[in-house]
Amino acid sequence: MSDAHAAVRAELRAVFAGILPALDPARAVREALRVGPGMLSVAGRTLPRDGQVRLVAIGKAGSPMAQAALDALGTGVRGVVVVPHGTGVPGARDGIAVVHARHPLPDAGSRRAAAAVRAALEGCTARDVVLFLLSGGGSALCEAPLDPAIPLDDVAEFHRALVGSGLDIVAMNTLRKHASAVKGGRLARLAAPAAQATLLVSDVPTGRLDAVASGPTMPDPSTVADCRALLPRVADRIPPSYVALLGSPDLPEIAKAHEPAFARASFHCLLDDATAVAAARDRCRASGWIVEVDARTDDAPVADAAEHLLARLAALHRAHPGRTVAVVAGGELSCPVRGGGIGGRNQHFALHCALQIEDEPVAVLSAGTDGIDGNSPAAGAVADGTTCRRARARGLDPRAVLAAFDSHALFAALGDAIVTGPTGTNVRDVRVLVRFA
Repeated sequence: MSDAHAAVRAELRAVFAGILPALDPARAVREALRVGPGMLSVAGRTLPRDGQVRLVAIGKAGSPMAQAALDALGTGVRGVVVVPHGTGVPGARDGIAVVHARHPLPDAGSRRAAAAVRAALEGCTARDVVLFLLSGGGSALCEAPLDPAIPLDDVAEFHRALVGSGLDIVAMNTLRKHASAVKGGRLARLAAPAAQATLLVSDVPTGRLDAVASGPTMPDPSTVADCRALLPRVADRIPPSYVALLGSPDLPEIAKAHEPAFARASFHCLLDDATAVAAARDRCRASGWIVEVDARTDDAPVADAAEHLLARLAALHRAHPGRTVAVVAGGELSCPVRGGGIGGRNQHFALHCALQIEDEPVAVLSAGTDGIDGNSPAAGAVADGTTCRRARARGLDPRAVLAAFDSHALFAALGDAIVTGPTGTNVRDVRVLVRFA
């Protein structure tokens, strides 16, 4: 059985490697742009190109998205590209500045990025076109507090506190957007009256595109009153400077859909978690497996997601005895960290499943499409019915490792960590669970 397990683990690795080309943000941008004499078409929307074209790219996929756009647009474009430290950058172009910043917590580079972006949008006219390229990570990479007197340490602590607050993404963004000088549609206001088009690589749940990079170019329905209702839930966690800002009677509303800034704006999602799930489904079917897609575990706790998806896999096996069956899921899982180990939600999920499937003909893959899982160097891991036995043979106690949130140590020792390095894209996570004949 070990040989069969090893073969399926290898096949799952091939599935993950095989879906990454479908998530290529550069290709998606190239396919969305058409350039002709005096004309620019963005995702089928034709814009006159008789003024200045300005480009603003922010996020983990900022570099490949910007490179593809600049290749299509040619010379004469000005703008800013904001990417994480250590990320490759587009080839040097006159008029294009590149700023590196920190993720997941803002740093001095994040503040420089916000200043550079705002400067790049100064003086836009109705003849100009602004192309925004947004992807995951933008909330931290480009940030400046609405009150410029708030120190950098407070900005980082505010972001850290919100992530650990237990608030959902909508509530977190309500506070983040109102407290920021560049989020919640404020960049769209700066770009008006230019024609605007936003291309997005989404790392948020379907239907919440305004959450990508905290929606710097999109209108938002949340209000100052919503902020005030949420503030008591986080007031003891966030810095006093932010309590004062968000509780101020002078706190302004963020951009709303009826504003003139959005009269000439459009928004186009190029890639999202549905893209990744569909690619994984197709790869599994190409292997001859019977596949079910399950969309019911997004944002669920790791343990609940494991129980649900393993139950779905068992039901699919009962419906198709003698066949290899697979369940594919996307999105992200809730995984509050209580230990001091190295790992992330994907490896934690894989190890949690490994304890449930011991000695069974089942294998599991869970990995982040950005190539990063928590504080580890891996994207995720593969696990199967032999994982726990192989770990114990190396002196590792799977339950103790799980409790310490040190899953990467175990999977690295077994050679079952998936290490890709940063992929240049981010459309959340992919999970594939397989029961083989």
